[in-house]
Amino acid sequence: MSKKIFLVDDSATMLSTLKTSLMMNSFEVDTACDGVDALTKLKAGSFKPDLIITDVNMPNMDGLELVKNLRSLPAFRFMPILIFTTESQAAKRDEGKKLGATGWLVKPTSAPTLVGIIKEVLPGA
Repeated sequence: MSKKIFLVDDSATMLSTLKTSLMMNSFEVDTACDGVDALTKLKAGSFKPDLIITDVNMPNMDGLELVKNLRSLPAFRFMPILIFTTESQAAKRDEGKKLGATGWLVKPTSAPTLVGIIKEVLPGA
């Protein structure tokens, strides 16, 4: 059974590239264009991810606010959430960790590196 990954990024190019790379590695993938879109789709429950990967800088609701909102919902309290962003400042990372992010990756990251990290976070992936 393949693992399910939910991607959140306001860049259509980034979403497409990541989705293609992950699907080529046998993951099921769904996407959202910002935090509001992600919360709406995840609360609907039609796609139940094993892992969420989100950007930070997005319109409507950024990735850190998304993490905060997800951690307040019982279904997402312990789900792995990776932040995948161009932000590399320690203060932002600390804020992400405090809000409940499982890990922080700085773009750009190669597909093999990303898949390796996903396999570390998701046993059996």
